[in-house]
Amino acid sequence: MSIGEACCQRIHELCDERKISINHLSIICGITQSTLSNITSGRSKNPTISTIKKICDGLEITLLEFFNSEIFLSLEQEIK
Repeated sequence: MSIGEACCQRIHELCDERKISINHLSIICGITQSTLSNITSGRSKNPTISTIKKICDGLEITLLEFFNSEIFLSLEQEIK
C-alpha cells in the first residue's frame, strides 16, 4: 500500500467513525471538494502534509492521531 492509498483509507475511516460525508469534511476543513475528492478517490497519489493538517484541524485531531493507525504499518518502501 502506498502513502496516498493509506491516507485515502484513513480519511474514509475517520469520516465513517464520525458519520460525516467527504463533502461535509471538505466544508469543515476548508479544503475544496475537488481536492478532497481527488485524495479520497486515489486520483491524488501524494497529498501534502499541509492538506492532511487541514483535515486534522477540521476533525479536531492531531497529526499524530491521524497517522496512529494500523493502516500506516503496511506501507510499501518508497525508495527502491
